[in-house]
Amino acid sequence: MALTLLGGRRRMMSIAGDIGVTAVMAELVTNRSVFHSEADFQHAFARTLHHMRPAIEVRLEARQAGGEHLDLLCFGPHGRTAVEFKYFTARWDGIDPATGEPYQLREHGADDVARRNFIFDVARLERLFTADATLTNGLAIMLTNHQRLWTTSNRSTPTRDQQFRIHEGRTLTGTLRWGTQGSFHSDNERYLNGTYPLSWNDYANLKGRNGQLRWLGIDIRAAG
Repeated sequence: MALTLLGGRRRMMSIAGDIGVTAVMAELVTNRSVFHSEADFQHAFARTLHHMRPAIEVRLEARQAGGEHLDLLCFGPHGRTAVEFKYFTARWDGIDPATGEPYQLREHGADDVARRNFIFDVARLERLFTADATLTNGLAIMLTNHQRLWTTSNRSTPTRDQQFRIHEGRTLTGTLRWGTQGSFHSDNERYLNGTYPLSWNDYANLKGRNGQLRWLGIDIRAAG
């Protein structure tokens, strides 16, 4: 089955055929500007979605065929969406202006691994979508305050995650190999059937260093 991106600035990335991801993220930021962990982000997203669309049921850590668990399964009268989340942070200490709550975000230094794991999610969602005829689409969502994820690298020498870059304006498609010439790691290689132009979105701008948060969404569904 051919897959393609139908989201970002080209078409609305929808959840359960009912509401756009952008609308959910816009509502979410009015209640929570920042999160303690990936699980905290997942839970807050699910609560916000269900509040906005009560007809959409949400299930965290939904077990799939083969024993895999999905971060979030959303289903309602108009469709079913499988969602995988990534929340990757740089060090930030401050107060969430939406809640008045103090936060101490830890530094996740391995941004190359963050890119790899996000693309692993995309490949996994392609596989789940192809195998499950009940799914309307899949969504991979990354939220981060780590600027290196959305900016282009200025390094002159190749890095092991060169083909896994997810910066603004990049297009992901085809075979992505992990490593450098002569030293590729086949276990990390992924093939993407779809073609995904990447467009980052602003989420929140908080005080202090690393206070800007942005999110990236990729929509997986059948072409046409």
